[in-house]
Amino acid sequence: MAFLLGLSISGCAGSGGEDSSGGGGSGVGYADMAGDLPAAGNPDGFWPVPEEASAEDTTAPDRVVGDGTAQSCTSEAVVAAVAQGGIITFDCGPDPVTIVMQETAKVFNDTGPTIVIDGGGMVTLSGGGLRRILYMNTCDPDQVWTTDHCQDQDHPRLTVQNLTFVDANSKGEPAYDGGGAIWVRGGRFKVVNCRFFNNVCADTGPDVGGGAIRVFSQYQDNPVYVVHSTFGGRDDLGNGCSNGGGISSIGVSWTILNSLFSHNRAVGNGGNPAESGTPGGGSGGAIYNDGNTMTLSVFGSRIAHNEVNAYGSAIFFVSNNHDGTLYLQEVNIQDNLNHSGHPWEILPGISGHYDTTLILDDLSIIE
Repeated sequence: MAFLLGLSISGCAGSGGEDSSGGGGSGVGYADMAGDLPAAGNPDGFWPVPEEASAEDTTAPDRVVGDGTAQSCTSEAVVAAVAQGGIITFDCGPDPVTIVMQETAKVFNDTGPTIVIDGGGMVTLSGGGLRRILYMNTCDPDQVWTTDHCQDQDHPRLTVQNLTFVDANSKGEPAYDGGGAIWVRGGRFKVVNCRFFNNVCADTGPDVGGGAIRVFSQYQDNPVYVVHSTFGGRDDLGNGCSNGGGISSIGVSWTILNSLFSHNRAVGNGGNPAESGTPGGGSGGAIYNDGNTMTLSVFGSRIAHNEVNAYGSAIFFVSNNHDGTLYLQEVNIQDNLNHSGHPWEILPGISGHYDTTLILDDLSIIE
């Protein structure tokens, strides 16, 4: 059963140019966070943010990366701070800084239990085109197995805020694939005031995704919050993966508030399960949601200029037991491109089961 409220669909395509949040500069000067790169979040998004989805208080940090100079803010310092957990901030001097990670920062499950990484709007973490930036997995014994129900424990509670993640690449990950910039399983996870540019994961495969973020099994099925964040934002900054150019998950609910997804790409081909003669993938240009009994809530956000080769140029939402709900309120969906046409759509740019429960209000779709 579907509930449709306040839905507006227009057939006139836009210019296909840059989003209003992006600048017109050439090249990517990641350290110039006050320059021509898109800002964090949807500038037209004003959805109220609940307290639990808000930024965490970092006025009394447990750990500070750096001693006041850019040179002191190293990959080694970031990795060490994340391994110790707690509230982490940065002191890298007066100017924006880019830290190129020489190894992936990994959360240990017996630290925290609250772990906050706050860049203060001045820090960019780069994968250097070679590696994932951040990893948390409550079911990985190498990161300490703390309970007998690792897939459903309330810690660690990881928040990333006021950070930019760029040039991450998880294509070489042999075990935990997907999640170009960030890979999370278990506990709780939240993203606030962050930007994700040019992050990638595997190019093909039916069950791999999340150019920027990949998430599994959150505590008691609570949602992942993504607040006032940007994924892509300009045609030279988009994230990409086989599925879920921006974000991807299996069996996870999301609440996305006042955020921007644009110019992200699901580059696989053949869908899931993979069609005969294809490697699979290519679904969910911005967002890929798969699993059972989950909810995707998108409020005050914009999803534009994303691309797929299979299904869901904006959103792929498939609840395998047909017991999932898709909420879209004060959302603009515009000019997303499906190179195979418009198969299996329940709304323009959105693919899923025909009986998906839809709750829509003030939704604008421009094809």
